[in-house]
Amino acid sequence: MATLLVIEDEAPLRANLVRLLTAEGYQVITAANGDEGIRRARADRPDLVICDVLMPLVDGYGVLATLRSQPETAATPFIFLTASADKDDLERGLQSGANDYVTKPFKIADLLAAIRRRLPPDGE
Repeated sequence: MATLLVIEDEAPLRANLVRLLTAEGYQVITAANGDEGIRRARADRPDLVICDVLMPLVDGYGVLATLRSQPETAATPFIFLTASADKDDLERGLQSGANDYVTKPFKIADLLAAIRRRLPPDGE
């Protein structure tokens, strides 16, 4: 079972993501801000990170840069989940090293498709 780290400062959305992703068979750990997310990624070594962009303490770009700069988390797939939906934001997110960029409001099918593109099927 793949472990996903959800870094999201909005508690209701974070709880909803946990519910939805757990129902899909993922183990989900969470962080309420970027600083906590960095600590969780280092400690728990998730298979994939889903991260908001606009957060207190450390924003999503800071989280991504920190994780990419450290050998133990550099290759961890990273998906931005954000309300920043214009073309410049998308380009900045992908140029920063994110593997995917899903905009809010989102369809769970779109998020699941992004996750499945980055994680190998079970048993591989």
